[in-house]
Amino acid sequence: MTMPAAHPSPPKYQSLAEHYRSAIQAGSLLPGQRMPSLRELVRQHAVSLSTAMHVCRLLESEGTLEARPRSGYFVRTPERSRLAPVNDPPMQRAPDPAQYVGIHTKVSEFLALGRMQRFKTNLSTARCAPELYPSQALNLAAQRSLRQDPEQLVRAAPPQGCLEFREVLAQRAMGAGMHLSANDIQVTNGCTEALNLVLRAVAQPGDTIAVESPTFYGLLQTLESLGLKALEIPTSPRTGISVDAVELALRNTQRIKAVVVIPYLQNPTGSIMPSSHKQALLRLCQQHDVALIEDDTYSALVDDSVLREEPLRAIKSWDDSGHVVYCASLHKSLAPGLRLGWVSAGRWQTRVEMLKFAASRSNERLAQRAAASFIASAAYDRYLRRLRSILATQRTQTAQAVASYFPPGTRLTVPRGGLSLWVELPHQLSATALFHAALAENMVIAPGTIFTNSNRFENHLRVNCGWPFTPEIDHAFARLGQMVGALAHATSGAKAGRLAAS
Repeated sequence: MTMPAAHPSPPKYQSLAEHYRSAIQAGSLLPGQRMPSLRELVRQHAVSLSTAMHVCRLLESEGTLEARPRSGYFVRTPERSRLAPVNDPPMQRAPDPAQYVGIHTKVSEFLALGRMQRFKTNLSTARCAPELYPSQALNLAAQRSLRQDPEQLVRAAPPQGCLEFREVLAQRAMGAGMHLSANDIQVTNGCTEALNLVLRAVAQPGDTIAVESPTFYGLLQTLESLGLKALEIPTSPRTGISVDAVELALRNTQRIKAVVVIPYLQNPTGSIMPSSHKQALLRLCQQHDVALIEDDTYSALVDDSVLREEPLRAIKSWDDSGHVVYCASLHKSLAPGLRLGWVSAGRWQTRVEMLKFAASRSNERLAQRAAASFIASAAYDRYLRRLRSILATQRTQTAQAVASYFPPGTRLTVPRGGLSLWVELPHQLSATALFHAALAENMVIAPGTIFTNSNRFENHLRVNCGWPFTPEIDHAFARLGQMVGALAHATSGAKAGRLAAS
């Protein structure tokens, strides 16, 4: 009797491909996340390198994965969930004197309305959820510091900041290509105080400061409080500030004393400046003898895939003239409650130190010592790698929600790191109107108008990705999408009414 032929087992690479295909469909691997490397596949599944390559190439050929040069394979975003990137502004434009309008009233109203009531969902911040920060490690570091030096709370700290903290910062600065000593660093109460001190050091009331557009509203508030004028420079959501527009402004605008930029993960767009742009901007500032203020608040949150392509490098690492003022903080990347920042001010260092002493004296010791102990350890690097991975997942989930729930025509550029997304609403819809509609339902968003002194970005908003993407967050985005749809319907109805009346 002839036995029926057994069905041959599928090749190993096909079985493995189906395993990862199912994992992606189930959400175990999310769009934008990195696929295990070839070496990891070989080790985890006891297969040959050739089999591992067949798995990834098969998934790539069917559109499940995409290969990125020198970075590996990543889960591809489904076509239905992709949004066109946010539009670039006109990148060469003459300075507009109307930009000098005050910002205080607009931002103050936004902040006041957001604080007047208890809200269920806050999508307006650029900060992580508290549980993502290493509170236990910092608590233990603070306890050790108090045991080692019980009198530190009753002694004044050094004016420049604790030496051990400044030494750790100087060591870490080498990773961004800078060569600083502890004496080159002034500790401050966050990056906001650092920027305040630097702006007072390099400019006088009535002077003009060139800033990115859009830019962080806190910088616009600071400039107005100091009697300085903000000249907005067009900024791409992909490559950052327009160097050509900066050059045009420096040639045609009087009394520009400084240019302020966030090279890594610009707030609010999330752009990363290419090294060539950073070097060109530095040359311009040196030629025109203006300060280049580098706000490096977010570089610790840049995706690991970016770091594998090109190491972080601060603009200050190329500066041999003292024109670059480097400001940074732990507020976003480690612990908002510490309020620890610092500045290395180049040719203005002594002036900044005197202004700091006059304004607020020294920072207290305990926070600096606890931070220094943790940052100097290998645990800090492990923590940052884990945080970056979590944020990458949350950004992908947030982008998916916007793509799923917001109406056609919505645009979104997903940054390669950071805490937020910059969204462009369709049909020139008003993000301010969306802000008020959301507030009525105990939700807070950040409308684009607060990131500019001009009338631009009315149809943009910044949303936070720093909180875990819970069902409540998903529901909030679904409701926001409905609100945007309602605004679109009302706007089209109003336009139709005006046409009929005419």
